[in-house]
Amino acid sequence: MKAIRASLFHCLRHPLKGHGPAFEYIPDAGLILEGGKVKALGPAESVLKGLDPQSVESYPTGLIVPGFIDAHVHYPQLPMIGAYGEELLSWLERYTFPCERRFADPAYAQRVASLFCDELLRNGTTTALVFATVHAHSVDALFEEAQRRRMRLLTGKVLMDRNVPEDLRDTPTQAYAESRELIERWHGRDRLLYALTPRFAASSSPEQLATVAQLWDEFPDCYLQTHVAENKAEISWVRELFADEVPRGSSYLEVYQHYGLVRERAIFAHGIYLEDQDWGHLQRSGAGLCFCPSSNLFLGSGLFPYRKACAHDIHVALGTDVGAGTSFSQLQTLNEAYKVLKLQGDKLSALEAFYLATLGGAEALRLERQLGNLLPGKEADFIVLDKAKTPLLERRLEGVLDIEEQLFVLMTLAGERPIRATYVDGQKSDVHA
Repeated sequence: MKAIRASLFHCLRHPLKGHGPAFEYIPDAGLILEGGKVKALGPAESVLKGLDPQSVESYPTGLIVPGFIDAHVHYPQLPMIGAYGEELLSWLERYTFPCERRFADPAYAQRVASLFCDELLRNGTTTALVFATVHAHSVDALFEEAQRRRMRLLTGKVLMDRNVPEDLRDTPTQAYAESRELIERWHGRDRLLYALTPRFAASSSPEQLATVAQLWDEFPDCYLQTHVAENKAEISWVRELFADEVPRGSSYLEVYQHYGLVRERAIFAHGIYLEDQDWGHLQRSGAGLCFCPSSNLFLGSGLFPYRKACAHDIHVALGTDVGAGTSFSQLQTLNEAYKVLKLQGDKLSALEAFYLATLGGAEALRLERQLGNLLPGKEADFIVLDKAKTPLLERRLEGVLDIEEQLFVLMTLAGERPIRATYVDGQKSDVHA
């Protein structure tokens, strides 16, 4: 059993939906952990009563929040983060595919996977939905490194059999066989889950998309991750490629729907240019969207219609989308999300922002019974933000008592710097040592 003392904040529901308290803030909280789960939570004076103070890990200037959930990130793109000057399709050709080619070397994949997992934890991300590469061993490498760190991580072999370099292609038969082997080896093992991963519609043939649906029928508790409606040129290209395969006038999302891939446990990244009919498809299916503000701004793709997604009761998660995204920090990503909404004449409150990065992500992944807040019985993944980590932070937060203002300052000013400690499965990670 482990006891921790600090102030604590977590979300209990979407701040703009439902009834009852939207969040809980305890200025002086006690948190008891046992067996990787939260055993008890409440005011320190009652929860920690009778415990030897020397046995309590105390953070006098700390704020405990649930571990962040990154619902769209590419681990093979870590070596090319911050690549200059392109839009989506030319960026893939110039930077992404040459980088992913290097993952043909299993030792290289293992090294990058190790660094990637440490970067997630260093930035307070304890759960992630991750793209690997077309190489099956790239998935093994990432699962192995995540397992070693006790992380909850979802990933899968990227499936692409056309419109990519020859040495990065698979076939529908190879996609099926290798994905099935990986699912049987990893899905549900410890805290690991498998995500079927067609890169995007333009890189998969109709036969391959049908193969993905077949796999999902055979393993219905797996996930699916892919891209949709990120870039206008991409949308036009997809329409041309599938003109003879899907009904005339179909949207990009409806291409996936045609092949049976718009379902619960599907996460579609971006969705900037979804069409009117798409919102109903997403709502009825239970599929989710991932808001990737940093990469959308960096590539000049556009502004995600967050409020429209909320109005249609679509589950929305938050993604860094490294390497088009330029930071592993979900705090920095929330900073960018705030700006995206401001450019649309709207605002993103700190409460809604932290919901997106924690409980909202858990709900989109259908993991809200396990993750997203720190209610007793939940998995003990959380971070400690240090409000005095830098002189500027300490001065800015001086006298700020309102938790919403504290959170807003942390997400707009602090980037990755205020994270004092990251706890995964109830254990303190050594990444901040």
